[in-house]
Amino acid sequence: MTETTTTPTTADALGLIFAENGRVVDALRAASASVVLDDAASLLAVAPRVFVLGAGRSGLALKMTAMRLMHLGLDVHVVGEVTSPAIAQGDLLLVASGSGTTGAIVRAAETAHGVGANILALTTAPESPLGHLAAVTVVIPAAAKQDHAGQVSAQYSGGLFEQSVLLVGDALFHTLWQRSGATAAELWPRHANLE
Repeated sequence: MTETTTTPTTADALGLIFAENGRVVDALRAASASVVLDDAASLLAVAPRVFVLGAGRSGLALKMTAMRLMHLGLDVHVVGEVTSPAIAQGDLLLVASGSGTTGAIVRAAETAHGVGANILALTTAPESPLGHLAAVTVVIPAAAKQDHAGQVSAQYSGGLFEQSVLLVGDALFHTLWQRSGATAAELWPRHANLE
């Protein structure tokens, strides 16, 4: 008898990614996690300025969040860009690090904490150095980048975490947008017109 193996299709991969993200969303919608997400939105809402920082793909996901928060009218800066000013007391540093130990991100959080800024962290590791510095820590139940066993996620490296950062960022934006009462037409003039 001959054994046949089927090569997974891209549609199969899409289904797997959707299912894994669905599990993360379900966990984040649970009562205790939901309160933390609302606390995160409240921190964003009252911050005079928001600074975003992440490395690699997590950083790219946070840049998308920064863009949406700017569309909402928030004063937002991407750390490392030449026009990003100094963070100050009362400002908010929104950071993402699956491990919570990424050197540059932890150092930036220490600096922000030192000047009296608040820190909103997205991580898989609440007991990490980053988690301990944060005023609010959103714990994303995804695999850490170095978790190669595939028990939490079948995706490569930190793929599920990075996708979750984007989803949480969009959820925070949507929450703040709905609370603001602004229409889509009112946000539209803030979209880039130098393209």
